[in-house]
Amino acid sequence: MNMTMTEKILADHCGKDKVEPGEFIEAKVDLCLGNDITAPIAIKEFEENIVKTGKNSVFDSEKICLVPDHFTPNKDIKSAEQVKILREFAKKYNIKNYFEVGEVGIEHVLLPEKGLVVPGDLVIGADSHTCTYGGLGAFATGVGSTDLAACMIKGTVWLKVPETIHFTLTGKMQKWVTAKDLILYTIGRIGVSGALYKAMEFDGPVIDSMSIEGRLTMANMAIEAGAKNAIFPIDKKTIDYVKKRTKRKFKIYSSDKSCKYISEFIWDISKVEPQVALPHLPENSKNVSEIGNIPIDQVVIGSCTNGRIEDLRLAAKIFKGRKVHKFVRALIFPGTQSVWLKATKEGLMETFVKAGCVISPPTCGPCLGGHMGILASGERAVSTTNRNFVGRMGHVKSEVYLSGIPVAAASAILGRIASPEELK
Repeated sequence: MNMTMTEKILADHCGKDKVEPGEFIEAKVDLCLGNDITAPIAIKEFEENIVKTGKNSVFDSEKICLVPDHFTPNKDIKSAEQVKILREFAKKYNIKNYFEVGEVGIEHVLLPEKGLVVPGDLVIGADSHTCTYGGLGAFATGVGSTDLAACMIKGTVWLKVPETIHFTLTGKMQKWVTAKDLILYTIGRIGVSGALYKAMEFDGPVIDSMSIEGRLTMANMAIEAGAKNAIFPIDKKTIDYVKKRTKRKFKIYSSDKSCKYISEFIWDISKVEPQVALPHLPENSKNVSEIGNIPIDQVVIGSCTNGRIEDLRLAAKIFKGRKVHKFVRALIFPGTQSVWLKATKEGLMETFVKAGCVISPPTCGPCLGGHMGILASGERAVSTTNRNFVGRMGHVKSEVYLSGIPVAAASAILGRIASPEELK
């Protein structure tokens, strides 16, 4: 049929044999997601419009997921009121996948962990980083709160079928280079609008050898290139990961060899160094060796991009036996309660505390300038989060430098942006 992986998933979900880029469709949704910032707006719209349909229920109480993760626990009265709206909605409509503070996690770490997304799914979320689930071979994209409201009523979403950009990554990754560095490198090459409303499809030997956690990290930041979605091959690693977490059936999709891509890139990443994205755009990506002496005030390790257990293991490897710089705040954000528990059992938390780090409950926290690590005027942070826009983590005169785990941990120790190769 000469379709891409993305096109095949969309065709199946709108009941067609074939779809083409630019075509508008209405597709059935396998899971829709809202959080404590976006869902209250959707719930208001839902309640105002559900009466017009003559219904008194959501389309499917098991296919709606509400995760109050942005201010966990609630930081003030306003955030508490936001979560209260989610909680009452979940009670009223018997929403199965509502996660209270004791089991909440950062949504895009939590959903794959809980087995709520499987390959071939169509997932929408009122959060731009919903594209994360492309790492599992699902079509996943962010939508507005009103689209979420409509989906909670009808179980469908309207979409324009995106064109696909194909990326093949070859070569061998250098020591300390991670999946985060590869997506920063990609965004640096094509720009923050380089994949505007496109699907970003990744494959090649580097992707084959990459962990599922790494693929989720890369997919998470596709939106930083303007993409509609990212998508990765469904292979044995994917299947093993999913089968450990769910009994849901799923369908395996792959792109036809003769499918049409809008453009293709083949990159040998053997010489790619750990990357740092300078303020105030993720596309300002440079090799860490090019950065120079830039003192910092804070390091953030975690988020929906880099808050998984393999991220914390890597951070602990660098922090072990070392100390955070006297004038640097090093903040650790495990992605979920499960990640927290594993890190505790493995002794990682002890390593962080002995090094002088502070450990937070699972939350988005400072990533969006919410809480748990806001920057003052003139302060600089190295962060494993996904955005470094003006004022993103606090004051408009603060600066955020994006990096992978190794650079963030080394920078916390040396008090400036640094490579782990500089540690003694």
